[in-house]
Amino acid sequence: MSISKLAIACSVALGAMTLALAPAYAATDTTTPAKKTAKAKHSKAKPTAKAAAKPAEPNPEADEPDTTGDTTTEFNCELGDKITIYTNANDDKYIALRWKKRLHRLSRVGTTTGANRFENRLYGLIWIGIPAKGMLLDSKQNRQLANECKDAEQLKPAVAVEAPPSLGMQQATGG
Repeated sequence: MSISKLAIACSVALGAMTLALAPAYAATDTTTPAKKTAKAKHSKAKPTAKAAAKPAEPNPEADEPDTTGDTTTEFNCELGDKITIYTNANDDKYIALRWKKRLHRLSRVGTTTGANRFENRLYGLIWIGIPAKGMLLDSKQNRQLANECKDAEQLKPAVAVEAPPSLGMQQATGG
């Protein structure tokens, strides 16, 4: 096949594709301008009525949660950061977390280690609580926001349990 025939075949194919796709991109309303204004007046009233009838759905991750009646736990973190956790005894699937003057709703995520993990995917916040401490992570920027976060109970010094002397030690000392 010669180059000129190939060029013609490509041009015909491209032209056919353009004609086939043209109706999808062209305006389908072919009425006259007078009819368009009449339709526009009617169509304006309908969307307004629909918009008024259907309120915007709340986004639990974006909206600040209601903490009325929740139990409050204050955490002091290293570098002077402070975090407040609000928990509801009736609903352990969610917590509210106050960080940098903003209240976020976090959802529980199951773990295999037994740690308490809560996430807010919209803001990228992850709270991980273990018996010794808690930490706040930013999954969008892959960094720690706060670490070594401890509440009043975790800040108490650990009490050392004194074990009774073993029988083997008494025999070695002659007792």
